[in-house]
Amino acid sequence: MTRAPRVDVVVPTVGRSSLRALLASLDAQDAPAPEAVVVVDDRAEPGDPLELGELSPELGARVRVVRGPASGPAAARNAGWAEAASEWVAFVDDDVVLPRDWLRRLRADLAACDDGVAGSQGRVRVPLPEGRRPTDWERNVKGLEDAAWATADMAYRRCVLEQLGGFDERFHRAYREDADLALRALAAGYRLVRGRRRATHPVRPADPWVSVRLQAGNGDDALMAGVHGSDWRRRAGAPAGRRPVHVAVTACGVAALAAAALGRRRVAATGAALWGAGVAELAWARIAPGPRSRDEVARMVATSALIPAAATWSWLAGLVRHRNERLLPPPRPARTVRLPDDEVAAR
Repeated sequence: MTRAPRVDVVVPTVGRSSLRALLASLDAQDAPAPEAVVVVDDRAEPGDPLELGELSPELGARVRVVRGPASGPAAARNAGWAEAASEWVAFVDDDVVLPRDWLRRLRADLAACDDGVAGSQGRVRVPLPEGRRPTDWERNVKGLEDAAWATADMAYRRCVLEQLGGFDERFHRAYREDADLALRALAAGYRLVRGRRRATHPVRPADPWVSVRLQAGNGDDALMAGVHGSDWRRRAGAPAGRRPVHVAVTACGVAALAAAALGRRRVAATGAALWGAGVAELAWARIAPGPRSRDEVARMVATSALIPAAATWSWLAGLVRHRNERLLPPPRPARTVRLPDDEVAAR
């Protein structure tokens, strides 16, 4: 009989209430608990201990809380797997919910991996509201279902993490750090596979300006190009996106303002018209597939006016900041700080 792979689970968190739901679902598995569950407290100012919820003695005895460096999920995951000891490390986000058979299927997925497989990706399901079309934010989260190597549910061999130096801590957002590690694993000659296990990723609430803040990821795209070359999107299975259009629309807006300052009214009017047309096209592209409610339309119009400039600025800043990334040494895992037992919330 084949020995079941030993696996530790790493959960980076900034203290969201969804952490308790994740741990509760991990506690309700129809299989023995993992060897360890490393929860990385990545809050900038931890203050009170993390609320882990009521856990069974079996799982509670295996939960370890370490303090992360509060510099993004890449560094937090490094802090977590550096504390792990099993041959496999399964990374899950603190806002997923695991069905009862997840751990059993995870072990089956890992047992099916030969020595040439570095990692196994789970299948993520994002449930959407029934009875109406999804909002722009809900469609954005829905994209996780098709994302390649997303660390919402991704397991890696610990020896591969050691060989590659773990996640690149220059990625400070929850964006592209998973694709970067996957490309480095593939470049090292390993394979990545999709398992049969499934996890649910609910759509968490977001404020009206979340789509504008997400444009900061364009700076991470610049880092990806610096590290992996201009064809990184093809190899990572990442869509091209709208950045060329955003740059063109922003250029029209800048030209309109410059022409107006110089008193060239006709040029300013032309630039403003082109900028307005670009914003209108973006707004409609986001409104059309959605619920088209009054609030959603207002959000799409307001944010569509800001997104092109935000995307362009983040991309240009990233190009400057990461222009010499190929010359930097490979990343190394962060140091971990094990929290005393009295700092861990009662289980």
